[in-house]
Amino acid sequence: MAGLYFEQFVIGQKFVHEIRRTVTDMDNILFSALTHNPAAIHIDHAYAATTEFGKPLMNSLFTLGLVIGLSVQDTTFGTTIANLGMSETSFPKPVFAGDTIRVETEVKALRASNSRPGQGIVTFDHIGLNQRDEIVVRTLRAALMMAQPG
Repeated sequence: MAGLYFEQFVIGQKFVHEIRRTVTDMDNILFSALTHNPAAIHIDHAYAATTEFGKPLMNSLFTLGLVIGLSVQDTTFGTTIANLGMSETSFPKPVFAGDTIRVETEVKALRASNSRPGQGIVTFDHIGLNQRDEIVVRTLRAALMMAQPG
């Protein structure tokens, strides 16, 4: 399904995204390396074994990006102009290699752009859940969206 235009969203509209993703140790190490994050809790198995978790934590920004990415196909694919920001982001449960992440999204707010005719702002509430249906990340994302052509 292609992304939706601004006028096609409705406050309260919910999406249960079909695409899921099992995260890997390589995802964690590569993302941490690409973002220059040398935190041992993400990339050092020996160190992580001494922590309360006993193994490396997935980089939280990878998890956030994955959750937003998993929502794109149903919501903003080809119709988004830009992300304007994320707020109220929380990570209530840790994510580890081997966890499978799925996403649910709800449209929380809609506003036509005052400065950009033919565009509007959609606020999405993205919830990332693991295979045990525990919330691992939640964020409100404001996206600048295209209006329907013509």
